[in-house]
Amino acid sequence: MSGWFAPAASSTGVETDHLFWALMAISSAVLALVFGLMALYVVRYRAGSPIDRGALAEKSWIFEIAWTGASLLLFLGLFVWGADLYVRLYQPPGGSLKLNVVGKQWMWKIEHPAGQREINALHIPVDTPVELLMTSEDVIHDFAIPAFRIKHDVLPGRYETIWFQATRTGDFHLFCTQFCGTDHAAMIGWVDVMTQPDYQKWLDAEAPSETLAAAGAALFQRYGCSGCHAGTSTVKAPPLDGLYGSPVPLEDGRTVTADDRYLHDAIIEPSTERVAGFPPVMPSYAGQIREEDLFALIAYLKSPAKEQP
Repeated sequence: MSGWFAPAASSTGVETDHLFWALMAISSAVLALVFGLMALYVVRYRAGSPIDRGALAEKSWIFEIAWTGASLLLFLGLFVWGADLYVRLYQPPGGSLKLNVVGKQWMWKIEHPAGQREINALHIPVDTPVELLMTSEDVIHDFAIPAFRIKHDVLPGRYETIWFQATRTGDFHLFCTQFCGTDHAAMIGWVDVMTQPDYQKWLDAEAPSETLAAAGAALFQRYGCSGCHAGTSTVKAPPLDGLYGSPVPLEDGRTVTADDRYLHDAIIEPSTERVAGFPPVMPSYAGQIREEDLFALIAYLKSPAKEQP
């Protein structure tokens, strides 16, 4: 690997580098061919050259078609390679470690499934797929770990997902690469990749008093969700047991899957995707619930056996 970049430290990082250098090599070859021919004709037909300029050269399409077709196939191959890599970056493998990330001026707030929280730091185990569910509390940010060759815009009011798998232990820089305000340059942190035993020790040492799902159970009561969605409620509201991952028929005839994005939007703007057969009585919670609390609420809704505070 060239000294121009930090060594790749993720499972897709080396392939990303190979794609980059392949693009550079093919682009440089095309550039050299075009400018080489231009330089050849500049020298050959320069002023004072004895070459005969009166005879018209016979037109041949063979060379034109050959080099145009070859360059088209090469760049098309790069496109297919890049598209395949891009798709795989947004399809996390099963059993991934799922972490929640909230961007805020000017920090990264990260939550682990068991409730551990970090600011501008990320502890993860080596050789383990890590899936990030990301959103922003204020403006557009961009989550970037150069050594893992990943970066992704983090947008307010939307959930974005990306995954990676670190292949070596150590500390790696974490940046925001989207200008987000006056202290944008200070929105940096570190990713600490640990062995599995060390990671478990860190989890045990940082274990909070309650999990995200348990915190979500308390929020479920505090925000009055149980008044309509509890099993004993007299209000006709969609049932929540077993909702996550199941198909949801909508009033407009569509059917969507109750994933994290759907649950987030159903809480913030419930009128955008109305559930078929239920009156539009749920109020919007936009601007009333912090993104961290939304993560906890969704963790509670996702838990197979609802945890109680």
